[in-house]
Amino acid sequence: MAHLYLFNPDHDMALANFTPYYKTTSEIIRMANDLSTLPAWYAAEKGSWVKTDKLQRGDQLEVQCREMGIMLDVHWCTEYHSMPYRAWGWNPALVYALRGAGVEEKFLLTDEQLKRLRYLSGRQRCREILAHFSSLPYACGKSELCYSIEDVKFFIKENGKTVLKAPWSGSGRGLAHVSLDNWSDSVEGWISRIIRTQGTIVAEPYYNKVVDFAMEFYVDSEISFAGYSLFETDTHGNYKENLLLSNEEIERRLTAYLPQSVLQIVQQKLKETLFTLLGKDYKGYLGVDMMICNEDDKYLIHPCVEINLRMNMGVISRIIFDRYVHPSAHGRYIVEHYTADGLALEKHQKMMEQYPLCMKEGRICRGYLSLTSVFADTRYQVYIHID
Repeated sequence: MAHLYLFNPDHDMALANFTPYYKTTSEIIRMANDLSTLPAWYAAEKGSWVKTDKLQRGDQLEVQCREMGIMLDVHWCTEYHSMPYRAWGWNPALVYALRGAGVEEKFLLTDEQLKRLRYLSGRQRCREILAHFSSLPYACGKSELCYSIEDVKFFIKENGKTVLKAPWSGSGRGLAHVSLDNWSDSVEGWISRIIRTQGTIVAEPYYNKVVDFAMEFYVDSEISFAGYSLFETDTHGNYKENLLLSNEEIERRLTAYLPQSVLQIVQQKLKETLFTLLGKDYKGYLGVDMMICNEDDKYLIHPCVEINLRMNMGVISRIIFDRYVHPSAHGRYIVEHYTADGLALEKHQKMMEQYPLCMKEGRICRGYLSLTSVFADTRYQVYIHID
């Protein structure tokens, strides 16, 4: 059955707010519009629909892809239709908007399902997952819940530099690196606000990270491994880009630090613990962010830094490589933000000239391809660059 795909990047904040009346910022609305064609690349059902703010976005993307021999088998629409949905993520504000547009209740999540989804999406669940890895050789990872300023200070005294996390926030956001040396009134105010509004704050030791990666899964009647995601973040922990590599190549790079058997054990244990945690309450893709850390000149795996209980950029990069990139090639999947109108279009035109797309055996082997449409007023773009 065809589905309607929807990119709603405000999902994490809407879920944290957890009200039908949540209003996102104008900047996130711009991002949602600029990147609205992105689901066309991962839509699974033939003839599915992708909602965008204007049909010209889909038209431009289709023309560009057709010229390069790539066919996108989707339809475009600017209105909500009453049909099954594949949203980036589900939250009360989305359900309220769909309901107001006349989408039938059978295609929406119930209030109880939304409450359960929010519970499962909280960073507190990482603590529960980590408990299953405490006896695993090569594993690290500690997570505690703090309910007061005194709790936080005690944790810092015991563990040194600490990463504090709001239970619910945007991916890579709601984080603070704190120590007793950089403690301030503003830090204390932020902590107090999180505890007051969300009931607790998550405290974790600061680890000497070497590699960021994730294991991606698909949940249906069972949990299956969907592949690896190898990504890079900035100094604040915000997502920057994914490396486009085969699963085998990513695993080869990871085994430079850890035995392959450790990765296999972690994957299997995660499938078991996630199945127990989620039951029948979630269906779709999810990602578990991980790290390889260097502790006292020994490499360890942190098996659950974050659980992204929604579609995510790591899954898309995995699908892009597996569907469209030649197995022997490698490159980058990049989410770009531009600070002024015209910059995206200027870069897009230069990249097309400097790095024309080359195909081999029906797959991309070299060059540049924008996965989203680019106009004069574009501020956000997703593209791939294959070396």
